[in-house]
Amino acid sequence: MTPQDSAAPVAPAVADDPIKVQNARLLARLHTLFGEDAFTDVSESYGLLTATTTRERIHGIIAGLQQDEEIALHFLTTMCGINYPENAGQELGIIYHLHSLTQNIRLRLKIFFPVADPVVPTMSDIYLTANWMERETYDFYGVIFTGHPNLMRILNVEDMDYFPMRKEYPLEDGTREDKTDLFFGR
Repeated sequence: MTPQDSAAPVAPAVADDPIKVQNARLLARLHTLFGEDAFTDVSESYGLLTATTTRERIHGIIAGLQQDEEIALHFLTTMCGINYPENAGQELGIIYHLHSLTQNIRLRLKIFFPVADPVVPTMSDIYLTANWMERETYDFYGVIFTGHPNLMRILNVEDMDYFPMRKEYPLEDGTREDKTDLFFGR
């Protein structure tokens, strides 16, 4: 993106850092394409623009970003599941990393949803690389991707009846007697 690409002014403190300038322009473009209300929790973690949206909007946003030639986010670098059991009503989530190889732009998008309703639209119709990433996320977190062409386990055995990356089990055995809490900072 060139300075002429965005009509949004860049704050003077941001103008010194090219990454911040690029992220400010990218955010302005996101707001132009999808509206300011489409994104929450916007931040820059290690120079990577990060925004949260809803699962109802994520497919349209990612399709729009893939088709927009100004920012040209034609590459899905990675997509993975996450589990925060302490976030009631938003225990599960998906993180998408998008990349423009021609513009050298990266973007992280997040969505969160309840573990009781783990249904998200597939991105495999936009990015073919999403196919196996979605299968892995289903395999480990139990997220169901509607519209996926072959949603089945990819790494675990097919008859496994649980999702191993969900934080549903204690990390330590409470009956264990071969350790002293003193050595573990407790």
